[in-house]
Amino acid sequence: MSADDAPTKTISDYEATLARADAAVASFEKDDNGFIPRLRGFLRDYPTTIPALVLLLSIIAFSIVAPRFLGLGALSTILKQVTVTGFVAMAQTLIILTAGIDLSVGAILVLSSLIMGNLAVGLGVPVGIAIIIGIFAGGVMGLINGLLVTKMRLPPFIVTLGTLSIFESIKLWYSQSESIRNVDIEAQAPFLLWFGQGFNFGGASISYGGIALIILAAVLWYVLNHTAWGRHVHAIGDDPDAAMLSGIQVNRVLTSVYVVAGVICGLAAWVAIGRVGSISPIAFSDVNLASITAVVIGGTSLFGGRGSIVGSVLGAMIVGVFITGLSLAGVDDYWQKFAAGCLVIIAVALDQWLRRATQ
Repeated sequence: MSADDAPTKTISDYEATLARADAAVASFEKDDNGFIPRLRGFLRDYPTTIPALVLLLSIIAFSIVAPRFLGLGALSTILKQVTVTGFVAMAQTLIILTAGIDLSVGAILVLSSLIMGNLAVGLGVPVGIAIIIGIFAGGVMGLINGLLVTKMRLPPFIVTLGTLSIFESIKLWYSQSESIRNVDIEAQAPFLLWFGQGFNFGGASISYGGIALIILAAVLWYVLNHTAWGRHVHAIGDDPDAAMLSGIQVNRVLTSVYVVAGVICGLAAWVAIGRVGSISPIAFSDVNLASITAVVIGGTSLFGGRGSIVGSVLGAMIVGVFITGLSLAGVDDYWQKFAAGCLVIIAVALDQWLRRATQ
């Protein structure tokens, strides 16, 4: 039989077959009623819960190992020790929330402090103006990072790795590798040391730097959770393409994030002068890694879009508690660093587990 003689199906045949077909729609149910899925979703929605619990448990544990650890004096000392790291960690949190990273925060801090010190002590500029110029310089360095990331479309890691070397070179050239002594600061610009001062309360020695850390954390928490700018920061970190399609000026917001981070580092420079009492071009060489450690332990995702300013401050406190507690327990320094490294790995693994809550 030829092809022309083969029977053909009419439209009515297809309609008849379609009428007999199963009209049920495929459905895929997600089993999220169990304890583990609910716990994962809760921890993802409230990232500060884990660092808060870890901090509480670590304080209790080290108090058992070293009874003198549990006291307002020891805890207030830890807050003093992590004040500068806490400031830089808040700046780093803003960057990481956008799925970026800033390796130059430490160099920005030190260079800003050198500008403040040289203007106030070396050139006799009024200390208030010197501080403002130093903080402004931090914002300018942040602006440079932001423009390189947004305008040249370069990865934040590469940009800040490059500006780290640039700012490091500038600070050594600007300072001529010389420090500014405490006696000179006290004689000519004592207000630079103000954040290192404080008062005693119930056996605890509280510094103005620690109070400023708490106030700034509260302000940034409000901004990130209750303003359009904060929602835009989270949206860009979660999905920059979707954020752009929704009308968010991605480049403008990203640039502003780097500027704000630079300003915070400039403010941290003033706090650092009061904390240390002097200004050195080689100070705070490890604050970059310390800030990233605090941010990760505090529950902020390195992939962006999820995190908490309060969690980063708690992360800095956790590191301080571990270092101080292990030191009081007689543990060697290298084992203290080993413990901090383990905390980072555990925090990143936990972040990966929480990310599956949305997959």
